[in-house]
Amino acid sequence: MRLTGKHVFVTGADGFIGSHLVERLVKEGSTVTALAHYNSFNDWGWLETVPVLKEIKVVTGDIRDPHFCQTVMRGMEVVFHLAALIPIPFSYVAPDSFVETNVKGTLNICQAARAHGVERLIHTSTSEVYGTARYVPIDEGHPLEAQSPYSATKIGADAIVTSFSRSFGLPAVIARPFNTYGPRQSARAVIPTVISQIAAGKQEIALGDLRPTRDFTYVTDTAEGFLAIAGLDGGHGEVFHIGSNTEISIGDLVKLVARIMGREVRVKEEDERLRPAQSEVFRLRCDNGKLKQAAGFTPAVGLEEGLSRTAEWLARNRSRYKDWIYNV
Repeated sequence: MRLTGKHVFVTGADGFIGSHLVERLVKEGSTVTALAHYNSFNDWGWLETVPVLKEIKVVTGDIRDPHFCQTVMRGMEVVFHLAALIPIPFSYVAPDSFVETNVKGTLNICQAARAHGVERLIHTSTSEVYGTARYVPIDEGHPLEAQSPYSATKIGADAIVTSFSRSFGLPAVIARPFNTYGPRQSARAVIPTVISQIAAGKQEIALGDLRPTRDFTYVTDTAEGFLAIAGLDGGHGEVFHIGSNTEISIGDLVKLVARIMGREVRVKEEDERLRPAQSEVFRLRCDNGKLKQAAGFTPAVGLEEGLSRTAEWLARNRSRYKDWIYNV
């Protein structure tokens, strides 16, 4: 499917990945309607900063409302569903809100997409659904393991999408990115946490467990992966990974960031930043072969280059990050 000239709806467009995806879709020639979460400040999140703001239509609302979803979906041909609650530590505190947004919200999107006959729905999953890897690299057939309320709700959301594809023929595909990073990422994520503390001049930075490994993908590559999945012929009801097929421990990541930024730092482990013992996902590494074979897609930006870009951007935008607190 070509997206040029298509009416494309992006939920979660005001967020980190969503705002980059909107930019890429405009470049592709799509007519973009971007959903930002309603708030009384009329703040459109990261969309406020994108250079294509005047080239898109921004609507505000909440995917938890089924009537809103039915209304806003009219006339849409392609839907990228990114809206979700994602902070894992907050899911320990407020799990019900994650069910309402991630599971019920996804149900509302599927119902509306089905009712209005969209040509393709691309639903956003997460590598957290796998829990700690039983084998690496992790392919799309790896067993699912809910190790946090967040991951449980994403497993549920993915199942809703799969069921609508199989039960009602909804032309839906699941994009499953591994750990995305880059400009505009929220402060609660590990890379902005590390960079913001180093940029603030701290010689001792506070983190959680340094042992887990992650597969990191730069955000523009993740956006390209979404377009590659949208452009597939078929693939309905299937899962496609977006990742690099490499892994790095958090401890080694800190050393790499410090070297890139020309600093020497120590790490202090703080108990409040640790996940519950059975909830920590200790190893993730993506097998990206399925999407590579189907669409020829592999990430273009290496980790060191991506971290350098991220550090430069964050240095210019430090006022947005509260490096003196633990951002849940």
